[in-house]
Amino acid sequence: MSSQRLFIRNGFVVSMDPNVGDIPNGDVLVEDGAIVEVGRGLGASEAEEIDATGMIVMPGFVDTHRHTWQTPVRGVLPCCTLDHYFAVMLGSIGGHYRPEDVHIGNYAGALEALNGGVTTLLDWSHINNTPDHSDAAIQGLKDAGIRAIYAHGVPTGGEWWSFSELNHPEDVRRIRETYFSSDDQLLTLALAARAPGNSNFEVAKHDWELARDLGIRISVHVGMRLTTVHVHHVKNLDDLGLLGPDTTYIHCTDSTDEELDLIAETGGTASLAPYVEMLMGHGYPPTGRLLKRGVRPSLSVDVVSSVPGEMFTQMRTALVHERIGAFTDTPDEAFAPTLTHRDVLEFATIDGARACALDDKVGSLTPGKQADIVLLNVNAINTAPMVDPVGTIVVFADTSNVDSVFVAGRAVKRHGRLVDVDIDRVVKKLEESRNHILSRGGLLPEWAAEPMATV
Repeated sequence: MSSQRLFIRNGFVVSMDPNVGDIPNGDVLVEDGAIVEVGRGLGASEAEEIDATGMIVMPGFVDTHRHTWQTPVRGVLPCCTLDHYFAVMLGSIGGHYRPEDVHIGNYAGALEALNGGVTTLLDWSHINNTPDHSDAAIQGLKDAGIRAIYAHGVPTGGEWWSFSELNHPEDVRRIRETYFSSDDQLLTLALAARAPGNSNFEVAKHDWELARDLGIRISVHVGMRLTTVHVHHVKNLDDLGLLGPDTTYIHCTDSTDEELDLIAETGGTASLAPYVEMLMGHGYPPTGRLLKRGVRPSLSVDVVSSVPGEMFTQMRTALVHERIGAFTDTPDEAFAPTLTHRDVLEFATIDGARACALDDKVGSLTPGKQADIVLLNVNAINTAPMVDPVGTIVVFADTSNVDSVFVAGRAVKRHGRLVDVDIDRVVKKLEESRNHILSRGGLLPEWAAEPMATV
């Protein structure tokens, strides 16, 4: 069989690999889904050629934590607190989801990610009310064609989240055997675990042992402040002897310095979602506190029930929040922030790949890695003229600039449009799902229940 070759030429390559660097008028050669060569003046025969003139060529973004199932209820809680989110989303709305709602949520949510240049997504799926819900979630990701880590969580409902005595569902073993017998595929498996405090200590020990028995990574929310709840998740995990390099700690906003030290000392990684952390009152994003300890955080969207579903917002929010944190008490002391736009682009690409243990495959345009590539059109009114390509990505670009997206060399978006996707059909299914879920939760706006006017 002949190889499949793709030749992207004459773009401004922002590789996110210091050994490759940034290359104006650069080329990227892809063969059988992998990057073969990055440089200038490359030649390629018998290849599909893409003219990237006027575009930035960069690795796809890596979103290390998104509850993708919430796509059908986008914007239902645009200005809520974390207490309110728990009461409404996990205490009510989640219980009304059917498997078909989970499927369209994950399918459309993954498409949204791809549309915005996110090529790798950790789907933190705590909507597994039945095995059928889990199967639907996985199928939705698969149908979208995204690279994803499906992090299997517990069902919704308060009995699973407040010092719960319920072990993680054993159905994850069936899922491992059925869908994830190989770790070398586009979709891989992780455990979306509850920290001790959300579960009791014996349950936490059970769940960590379950993940390690299955040979999968662990992703866990820690350090989120809830009213009247006094708990130190990371310290509890340390007391139980459960900390390790196979774990990503989400938020860490109310974690103590001692707890952040423990994450660093045990080789853990971190996922921050700065927009939602400040919106809902999780606490201040601990970007600088983690960096001081040598932990480079990754970035994540978290929930589109409250947050834009793209990484440009997360990068900008992380950048300005950390920089204003260096503001001084007196004009006699200069403002001297250290976080840069390149830092947050690293958070959203190569550091995200590291947090998912996929940095040998994605996160940079490095020969030998998978060809998860994004082309940003910068000859646009919101980005032209370009001076600093990294600054253009972080400060000025948005989803409208995402011209083309490739996952393992396969085009999923070209010329500003998703490939082989019937958007009208997707939107119709999302609206049907929204109406079912929110009508049962008493949250459907009256206008949404009315039939659409026809011309």
